[in-house]
Amino acid sequence: MSLNDPQWGKRPGGGSGNQGPPDLDELWRTFCKKFNKLFARHGTEGNGSGSGEPPSFKQLGSGIGLLLGLILVVWLTSGFYIVVEGQRGVVLTFGKFSETTNAGLRWRLPYPIQSHEIVELTSVRTVEVGYRNNVKTKVLRESLMLTDDENIIDIQFAVQYILKDPEDYLFNNRRPEEAVLQAAETAFREIVGKNKMDYVLYEGREQVAVAGQKLMQEILDRYKTGIAISKVTMQNAQPPEQVQAAFDDAVRAKQDLERQKNEGQAYYNDVVPKARGTAARLMEEAEGYRQRVIANAEGEAARFKSVVVEYNKAPGVTRDRLYLDTMQQILSSTSKVMVDARAGSQMLYLPLDKIIQMSGGGLLQDPQIQPRAQVQTEPPAPPDGGARSRDALRNRDREGRP
Repeated sequence: MSLNDPQWGKRPGGGSGNQGPPDLDELWRTFCKKFNKLFARHGTEGNGSGSGEPPSFKQLGSGIGLLLGLILVVWLTSGFYIVVEGQRGVVLTFGKFSETTNAGLRWRLPYPIQSHEIVELTSVRTVEVGYRNNVKTKVLRESLMLTDDENIIDIQFAVQYILKDPEDYLFNNRRPEEAVLQAAETAFREIVGKNKMDYVLYEGREQVAVAGQKLMQEILDRYKTGIAISKVTMQNAQPPEQVQAAFDDAVRAKQDLERQKNEGQAYYNDVVPKARGTAARLMEEAEGYRQRVIANAEGEAARFKSVVVEYNKAPGVTRDRLYLDTMQQILSSTSKVMVDARAGSQMLYLPLDKIIQMSGGGLLQDPQIQPRAQVQTEPPAPPDGGARSRDALRNRDREGRP
């Protein structure tokens, strides 16, 4: 009830004679009476004494013992604690490490003899180096690093870690997050300082992150922090903003160089295989021609040797056979006309080439062409064949003379 309430201090029964606050002495006496009734009820029921009599020393001692027992039970039960899965409990005896407990319901000696600390092992903690909460919120004191070729780069990365040893984590670290931050910055400055700018920015970003994680773990293990680095993520790596435009021009020029190299390589891959294929084809054709010429020469030589053997066996027959083969080979590609002038005044004229052509075209069956192949008593005198006939007759007369 508020002090400004007009009904403050009035008795519930109604009377307005007492307007002041309640009497503290009366409240204390009422509390003492109730307390005595609680612990002295047994004795008062036996001897019929009134509630206003003070309790005896025996009754007062039994009440105090019951109260101390209750306090002892509460004190002992305060030693129970629960360790959730994924956590570890570290028990301290007078502030000194005693043991590490696993998940479950555990008990230790109550305070101040023993105390416990719950350490989360499975939760992943993150430390940001070079920025805070956002890549645009840069911390230049952490992000600016010097490379091996004396260039400055602006690099931001995040380090994720878990706990692997609760004892080391609690007793060897005062500020674990700051220890991880300093170890990460130290490791990356060492790795960046040993590599060139282009390698850190483009070619070896993943290798730099892996090497940084390994070096950070070595530093943290050396200081026995009980921390295990789980992952290092490169958020951003670029030159400082003051030289960003010039660096972009250099990057574009390098990209143009790579593009022209690729185009030249593509042209090389297109032309050179074709030239090599043409050269290989010419080599194969030349090899085939060589093999054919050699084979033909060897065949001719073998045939000549066989002809020599046969000629030695029968020279006359072999000469006639060679003559016939040669004439057959010559006359097979020339036009042939047969003239017989030894039959006196009769002369046989057979234009064999014309006959073969007419037989091939189906004209040999024409009745008007059939008499041309018969023997005539008076041979026709073609306009350009008279000289040839006279030469043939002279040769025949000369052969007939003795």
